[in-house]
Amino acid sequence: MSDEQKKRLEQQLWAIANELRGKMDADEFRDYILGFIFYKYLSERMAIFAKEELKEDGLQYTDIKEENDEGQDYLAAIKEAAIESLGYFLKPSELFGEIAKKGNRETDKESQSNFILDDLAKILKNIESSTMGTESEDDFDDLFSDLDLTSQKLGRTETAKNTLIVKVLGHLDQIDFSLDDPKSDVLGDAYEYLIGQFASGAGKKAGEFYTPQQVSTVLAKIVTTGKTRLKSVYDPTCGSGSLLLRVNKEIGDVTGFYGQELNRTTYNLARMNMILHGIHYQAFDIKQEDTLEHPQHLDQQFEAVVANPPFSSHWSANSLLMGDDRFSQYGKLAPKTKADFAFVQHMISQLADNGIMAVVLPHGVLFRGSSEGHIRKYLIENKNYLDAVIGLPANIFFGTSIPTCILVFKKCREADNTILFIDASAHFEKKKNQNYLRDQDIDKLIHTFQQRIVEDKYSYCASLDEVKENDYNLNIPRYVDTFEEEEPINLQAVASELIGLDKEISLTDGKIADFCKQLNISTPF
Repeated sequence: MSDEQKKRLEQQLWAIANELRGKMDADEFRDYILGFIFYKYLSERMAIFAKEELKEDGLQYTDIKEENDEGQDYLAAIKEAAIESLGYFLKPSELFGEIAKKGNRETDKESQSNFILDDLAKILKNIESSTMGTESEDDFDDLFSDLDLTSQKLGRTETAKNTLIVKVLGHLDQIDFSLDDPKSDVLGDAYEYLIGQFASGAGKKAGEFYTPQQVSTVLAKIVTTGKTRLKSVYDPTCGSGSLLLRVNKEIGDVTGFYGQELNRTTYNLARMNMILHGIHYQAFDIKQEDTLEHPQHLDQQFEAVVANPPFSSHWSANSLLMGDDRFSQYGKLAPKTKADFAFVQHMISQLADNGIMAVVLPHGVLFRGSSEGHIRKYLIENKNYLDAVIGLPANIFFGTSIPTCILVFKKCREADNTILFIDASAHFEKKKNQNYLRDQDIDKLIHTFQQRIVEDKYSYCASLDEVKENDYNLNIPRYVDTFEEEEPINLQAVASELIGLDKEISLTDGKIADFCKQLNISTPF
């Protein structure tokens, strides 16, 4: 599919999403449209799989009679194979295209045969229940819980709700997702586009779960440096899963994806996003829980660790956590009102010895004192894990304009006697109210990081002794001097200019005095 066709698909999906825009908040209609797209994806995958299974029998999946014994035998065999391969099962009558056709068929005013809400609710529940007792159960459990087809926001009456849903499904049914092309990830890209549109257009609430694509690209390029494949990638605050998928897109060969997300709705979105991008249910393990209080993957270490944690969020900072291996060696916990370093400590505990970790944090972590200063010093002086500090432009994240940075950690560092500082804060393009990293900005940043290039007013490799002299304060201007000297002022030229101005003023005053005399009025000076 060409870029033009891809763009047209994105525009089509966004136009369909806008059918719901007037009915509810952005984060609510997001859940409906993304849920329906996902249902269509599952249906088309099921249809493609069933077509292959039935090839030797010369049957079409939708031709199977679900009521008779022969049809039941076919469905039982296909279900067994589908659960193993796809992780779920849909009967022919449950496919997206069939329910969309039923809703859009012509009926007389008295007939209710195109009422599909009850059928649709059952189908979504059946998708989840088809996985019960199987390996994919956790990946599909309550996956459609945010698709509330009884919500008053869809319409005041059942008929109004049905009319709206039928309209949305009808539009979606006309779009070809090109799933029969194994090399295409057009739908995955379009899904990411929609997630980004919702985040950019819905303010802080929707933006909390989304890392802008260009920032995700930077993180992905950093953690894949020097690697051709990854055994595992982990994001402890994975949101919609976009960052994990970006790492996969960057390197193209990741064996396992691991993540944790607190918000139930976003957790559902992450699982949908993984499946929709063709990640097999056995290849990802995403959990819903509080990462700091109830970590789910503590028995594992990961080759790549990436995260964009909620900036300066609150956490318990319970003294009992000092007995937790993630925090005990540091001697202090991150402040209760700023969990930034708690996430760093957690991530480092999960980083493999040969791994790279990149995390986005607010600038305050570079210089704040007290327990944060203590933790920062321990990471540098005792562990020597900090590899690079990268300053990003302000106003690059949805919902906040605060400047941010990327901290890069390695347990086995090649350059173990320096820390690279990069100030990329002035390298961006402004679009409307948001700043964006351009391709050339990303390329320059990554090249500088990978080659550890020192460039005047952009980057600097500071020795550990220099960092120590600065009392482990990592504020970037202490290391990268971006001060622009002003051109020297020619005082003689300025003096001459002032003399000239005085002469002009005197002439003007004389003219005004002459006018006042002619008018027989007092002069104003």
